[in-house]
Amino acid sequence: MSNINYKDKIETDMIGWFDEVAENSAAVQRRTLRRILELNHGVEYLKKWIGDIRIHEEMDENELESIYASLVPLASHVDIEPFTKRVADGDTTPLLTQQPITNLSLSSGTTEGRQKFVPFTHHSSQTTLQIFKLAAAYRSRIYPIRRGGRILEFIYSSKQCKTKGGVIVGTATTHYYASDEFKIKQQQTKSFTCSPEEVISCGDYKQSTYCHLLLGLYFSHEVEFVTSTFAYSIVEAFRSFEEMWKELCHDIRDGSISSRINISKVQKSVSGITQPNPELASRIESVCEDLEREDWFSTIPKLWPNAKYVYSIMTGSMQPYLTKLRHYAGDLPLVSADYGSTESWIGVNVDPSKPPEKVTFAVIPTFSYFEFIPLFRHKSNHNYKNGNINSTNDDYIEGNPVPLCQVKIGQQYEIVLTTFTGLYRFRLGDVVEVVGFYKKTPKLNFICRRNLILTVNIDKNTEKDLQFVVERGSKILSKGTRRAELVDFTSHANMTKQPGHYVIYWEIKGEIEEKILDECCRDMDASFMDHGYVVSRRTKSIGPLELCIVEKGTFKKILEYYIGNGAALSQFKTPRCTSNQVLLKILNVCTIKRFYSTAYG
Repeated sequence: MSNINYKDKIETDMIGWFDEVAENSAAVQRRTLRRILELNHGVEYLKKWIGDIRIHEEMDENELESIYASLVPLASHVDIEPFTKRVADGDTTPLLTQQPITNLSLSSGTTEGRQKFVPFTHHSSQTTLQIFKLAAAYRSRIYPIRRGGRILEFIYSSKQCKTKGGVIVGTATTHYYASDEFKIKQQQTKSFTCSPEEVISCGDYKQSTYCHLLLGLYFSHEVEFVTSTFAYSIVEAFRSFEEMWKELCHDIRDGSISSRINISKVQKSVSGITQPNPELASRIESVCEDLEREDWFSTIPKLWPNAKYVYSIMTGSMQPYLTKLRHYAGDLPLVSADYGSTESWIGVNVDPSKPPEKVTFAVIPTFSYFEFIPLFRHKSNHNYKNGNINSTNDDYIEGNPVPLCQVKIGQQYEIVLTTFTGLYRFRLGDVVEVVGFYKKTPKLNFICRRNLILTVNIDKNTEKDLQFVVERGSKILSKGTRRAELVDFTSHANMTKQPGHYVIYWEIKGEIEEKILDECCRDMDASFMDHGYVVSRRTKSIGPLELCIVEKGTFKKILEYYIGNGAALSQFKTPRCTSNQVLLKILNVCTIKRFYSTAYG
């Protein structure tokens, strides 16, 4: 069998496997739950709720589902934190899993302001390999790539450390890049990253980015696609490229490596790959001179002429970067990567030709056992006569959790996970909408994180609400006589003075007239649609929105703060709302202009 046929066979086998489990998703889910409970029978967390009930072959799987949901409560990080802390401290008794937990992942900490421990096991690496192979199979159907081609991957490991109990702690991406599965993925998908392990794992994202770009340019005709975990990382890499391209050309011409690279293992690994190439350097220089005049439009296809697409997570908090990413990508398709979290992979993008704004994810029923909490807006006039409403939070009215096979098209849900890695009925905090089915497994549209991010009074605004408002306001920037663009943003509910009010921080590239920024501020304030906000503004119980313009590089300082506290660039997401006093100090010290809305008089 030829190598090409072997690659085709792997892709056909992967899609065939997924078609089968998707067609039988209800039965597969019940088997998945049985398997998780069999593997982890007797662990302390489960014993607390289900005692010594044995999961035996004779037990009906519908009955098992019902018993599990009735006995084990919904949980959050607060509930598992005492157990992960004991694991970190060296407790080797079966607390969450029967298998020893030798690694703990750190969540990014950008959602709730602090990093949390999440169990990471060999199963985590295996499912990551599996979803990468499955996603590659779907992409290859539409955007076939050459066997043996290169991938320009902007990927970064953070430093791993050990707890006092000897458990390895790092980000989930760091654990994966250090695993055998990462090497296997390259072999089986027949696509190889441009950068060696020493560049990925060096721990200094600036040096890694420079080397990723240098090696990506060196292999420019071999690169089949450009990727990173998050769209943010790609945008940041090319913003850096705009400033470093002359230095990169110098290194390619001479076969040298910049003095900014001072980690010896990185110097050695990169020097072992590159050699002087004056012809390539001259070609890149010529292209870059043209790109600079065109404000770097179509940078990726012009420098990597054989690239087929740009691939990354582009949903949720990554959507604000799509405009800039499209600017760099030109006519190249943007393909949204798959749906997962530090806790578990959830769904695969089976329609890679869809634009990121319309992407959906087909749930993979073997990865975890999934439940879905129906969510209803307070203002909706639903009929709740069936008694299936069990609680009310600030943002939604909740229904009783339902298994995967009972979800309905058009309904919004919060996802609940039971994982092989020791999470039981764990509330993920993600709001999704079921938009259809792939075979018999639901296709999800990611809506937003569950937590309210802006609230002062009776107002309730989510990340999605804020993104809509900022998008509306930033469109006005194009009205200016000089070119300007929004680089990044965050927000804060300021309660230090009464009445409280929203503060939105913008970093802008370019110059813009103050009258335009006044208009941006007013338009954002008027664009919040939440009824509680509108009423509170009209009655002056919420004050005028404040727009703060921060100096260039402010959001880089925020990034460096998180990386200094153990986050990896691969995992970083700008917090869209913050009450973190360190971040607020950075933002306020860097504020150079303030504007107050006149939207409500």
